[in-house]
Amino acid sequence: MATLISRFTDAQRVVVKIGSALLVDGETGKIRRDWLTALGEDIAHMRRRGQEVLIVSSGSIAMGRHVLGLRSGPLKLEESQAAAAAGQIQLAHAYQEILALQKIQVAQILLTPTDTEERRRYLNARSTIATLLDLGALPVVNENDTVATSEIRYGDNDRLAARVAQMISADCLVLLSDIDGLYDADPKTDKSAKLIAEVRTLDDKILSMAGKSQTSVGSGGMTTKLKAAQITMAAGCNMFIASGTIPHPLRALEQGANSTCFIARDTPRKARKKWIAASLTSRGRIFVDKGAETALKSGKSLLPAGVIKIAGPFERGDLVTVSNMDGRELGRGLIAYSSEDAEKIIGHKSGEITEILGYSGRDEMIHRDELALN
Repeated sequence: MATLISRFTDAQRVVVKIGSALLVDGETGKIRRDWLTALGEDIAHMRRRGQEVLIVSSGSIAMGRHVLGLRSGPLKLEESQAAAAAGQIQLAHAYQEILALQKIQVAQILLTPTDTEERRRYLNARSTIATLLDLGALPVVNENDTVATSEIRYGDNDRLAARVAQMISADCLVLLSDIDGLYDADPKTDKSAKLIAEVRTLDDKILSMAGKSQTSVGSGGMTTKLKAAQITMAAGCNMFIASGTIPHPLRALEQGANSTCFIARDTPRKARKKWIAASLTSRGRIFVDKGAETALKSGKSLLPAGVIKIAGPFERGDLVTVSNMDGRELGRGLIAYSSEDAEKIIGHKSGEITEILGYSGRDEMIHRDELALN
C-alpha cells in the first residue's frame, strides 16, 4: 500500500477532480463550504511539500439550476447552458474565497473538447496552465457548458480531467468520488464485493466491473472513470479513484484510506516521446549543425543557433523531422515556431528572438521534452 500511495505523494504535478455531488448540496444548490475548506487545507499541505496542484471541478449547473429556479430532473440544453452561466460565477467565487484562507490564488479556466483536441487551441491551453502553475496559482478547470452543444460536450468531468492531465503531462490524477474505488461487484448491493486496490491493465475483466452513476447531480459513473483511466495510463499518468465523501479526502488518501490505483507503465515524459515518435505525421524538416547534433544526443533542447536550414511550411506545434548536415534523420519533435518565424531566427542566439520577431517566444526551437530521437 505504501508503494501505491507514493504514486500520489511523490507526484510532482497532480490533477484533482471534484464531482458535483461532493461539492454542491443537492437540496439547496449551495457549496459544501466545510468540505471545500478541508480540501483547501489538504491542497495547501501538498503545495508546501512542492507539489503542483490543479483542480477539475463540476458543480456549475448544479448550483445554477437552483439560482434560476429550474425544476429537478433532466434539463434541456439551453437550460443547462443558462444554469452553467449563473452557477459558474458563484462556483468561481467560492473557490476564490475559500482557498484564499490558505493564501492560494486561484485562476479559472473553461474548456471545451475542441480546446484539448484541436492542436492550436491545445497548445494555447497547455501554455496558459503551465504559466499559471509556474506563477504559483492554482488553476480551476471546468467544462465550458455555456457554449458547448450536446454534440461537442465531454458530458462528464472524469474524461475532461483525464484530458487535462494528459495535456499538462501530470504525474497523477485523483478522481474524488462517492465510492472509494473499483470493486469486483456493486458494494451497495453485494456485501461480499471486494475492492481492487491496484490495476495495471484495463482488460475485459476490469472493464466489466463498471456500473452506473448513483448520484442525482452528477453525470459520471464507474464507466466514465475507467475511460479516464485509459487516457491517463496511456499518457504515463497514474490515476486514483478515492472517496470524497469524507472531510480531508486527500489527507485520507495519503494516510492509506481505501482507493484504487491505476498504474501507468511509463512516465508522462516517456509516454509523450513515444506519442511523438509514433503517432504524428511530419509537416517539415529542420537541419542542424554538428554542435547541435551533439547537444541533442546528450539530452539538450534544440536552440535556433544550431539550425542551419528549414524546409516547410509548418505551423507552431506541428511535428517536424530533425536531420543532421548530411540529411540523416536524428528524430522528430514539436516545433515552437511557424516556418515563417523559424526562418527568421535560425542561426541566432535565443536572446535575440524578441528583437527579431517582435515578441517573446520560447528560447528553444524544440524543447527536449517534445523531441523523440531515433
